[in-house]
Amino acid sequence: MKKAVLMLVVALGMGSTAVAKDDNQALIERIKPLGQVHVKGAAAANTGGARSGQDVYQAACIACHGSGALGAPKLASKADWQPRIDARGLDTLLTNALNGYNAMPARGACGDCTDDEIKAAIDYMIEF
Repeated sequence: MKKAVLMLVVALGMGSTAVAKDDNQALIERIKPLGQVHVKGAAAANTGGARSGQDVYQAACIACHGSGALGAPKLASKADWQPRIDARGLDTLLTNALNGYNAMPARGACGDCTDDEIKAAIDYMIEF
C-alpha cells in the first residue's frame, strides 16, 4: 500500500511539472511581442555585419556632408577634403569624427556606429 501511494505521489508530481512547463510556454506566447520596429538605416546593425561607408553616409553623414552645411566638406569633393587631409592627416580626421569637431557632433550623430564604420564613411566621402 505504501509503495502504491508513493508511486501515485511521484506520478502526480511529474504531471504537475509538465503542467508548469506548459503554463510557462503559454505565458511566453501571451507576452511575446506582436511585431518589430524597423528604423531606417539600422538594419545592418541588427544583422551583426558592419555597415559600409556608403550605408553610414546615407544614414547619418549626408545631412551635412551632402550639402556642405556649416562648412562640412562635401562628398567626393577634392577641393573640400584635400586641404584637411594635407593639414591634419587621416588619423586626425578619424579622431575628429569620433570625438566631434566644430559643429560636427561625436560620431557624426551616428551613435550606434563602430569606429570601423566611421572610418569606412570617411573613406567613402574622400573618394575622388
